Amino acid sequence: MEPKMKREITGGVESASVSPDQSKVDLQFEKRLIRKMDLHVCPWVMLIYLVSFLDRVNIGNARLFGMEADLGMKGSQYQTAVSVLFVTYLLFEVPSNLVIKKLRPSRYVAFITFAWGVVATLTGIVQSYGGLITCRLILGLFEAGLFPGMAVYLTFWYTRKELALRIGYLFVSSALAGAFGGLLATAIGQMDGVAGLRGQVPNRVEFLDTFHTHTHPSRGIPSVLLGLLTPFVLADSPETASWLTPAEKAYVRARQGESADAQKFHWHDVRKCFSDPKVYAFAVAQFGCDTMLYGFSTFLPTIISQLGRWNVTQTQLLTVPCYILGAVTYLATAYLSDRYQIRGWFCVAGGLISVLGYLILLVPVSSGGHYTGCFLVAMGLYVVVGIPLSWLPNNIPRYGKRTSATGFQLMIGNASGVMAPFLYATNEKPRYTRGHAVSLAMVALATCVYGLLAVSVHFDRLEKVLSWS
Repeated sequence: MEPKMKREITGGVESASVSPDQSKVDLQFEKRLIRKMDLHVCPWVMLIYLVSFLDRVNIGNARLFGMEADLGMKGSQYQTAVSVLFVTYLLFEVPSNLVIKKLRPSRYVAFITFAWGVVATLTGIVQSYGGLITCRLILGLFEAGLFPGMAVYLTFWYTRKELALRIGYLFVSSALAGAFGGLLATAIGQMDGVAGLRGQVPNRVEFLDTFHTHTHPSRGIPSVLLGLLTPFVLADSPETASWLTPAEKAYVRARQGESADAQKFHWHDVRKCFSDPKVYAFAVAQFGCDTMLYGFSTFLPTIISQLGRWNVTQTQLLTVPCYILGAVTYLATAYLSDRYQIRGWFCVAGGLISVLGYLILLVPVSSGGHYTGCFLVAMGLYVVVGIPLSWLPNNIPRYGKRTSATGFQLMIGNASGVMAPFLYATNEKPRYTRGHAVSLAMVALATCVYGLLAVSVHFDRLEKVLSWS
């Protein structure tokens, strides 16, 4: 049953509207609507982000298969290859986020997905370090707009109370990419000698951007196919979604509770973004968290390989449980965050768990103890990195400021991707003390900032309640 509708004239055009707080019938209607949006929006968004994140984490798996030797890399060239992607990523992140609505999300996401699939294909045939660097730079350019754009895109569909879990679906793809990457790397590594081919051939950075071959240069085909299909699967907004009825579209508008003007882009909203000190606080904290994210997700195979006498296959498999635990923990936390409308204190809790994990990695304990530390880092990692990506846009109703703030938050956070690879230098194995210590300090900084923001938000709400009374 659909809720009762009323007609109103706006600008000479008759439109349907609905009040979402009517009756028990409305609650049932809303639940069905949310499930419908979850079914049509979230899986495709997750799939695209999973494929995009694979190339970033799989360079760590590729290293175990001898990528440096195959491409003649020396010294810190591996770290440079990891970090250089973020140069173009940073330059194009905010501009990409500002244009996603003007160029239609379905078309824009389709284009960049198709483009990085082509780059992934070309990366599979590079024969030199210079070719690898070139492909990484171009890859960063095309991937720059995806995550911040998708974070804003989800705000078109979901209310503030529902957003953390849905961004959780998106962000957990990075953890699943790590787990999937380890499993697939193991499978491909076991193909050494099959049909006269080396199992090490897939050590090119994008070797996991395929699901069917490890030698042919068409390893970017999954991304290319997703790019071609996206315009037909991804709706630009609830208003253009063919799978929503007029009543459902009206209900989505009513649920958002925002004026049509608030959903338009205005430059004065952008200026307000950069005059808000809380936006800068979120950005600083994101930098600290992302330092941990890119260091841990890229170098986890290397870290685990130094904890014991394991071969490459065993090392790859040992990374999988860490990522799975991180994904499960994050989804559970995102659900609780939406249910109880708590953001900041979950960020603080996640940060403290990761700090504990790094402390264990720094002290002289057994290999089992250090492996436990990896689990603790993973448990807190995705919570403290992911929850703020819904917390900030939750508190910004206007589109222009919301997209600018989210893009700036992620741009500053991703700047850590340039630095993080150099924290785990080859000559510092097996303990990687500097990398763990810096990661600990950065996530501790982020935890403190989120604690202060949580207190600030609490007092802001208290002040509003007192003013109303």
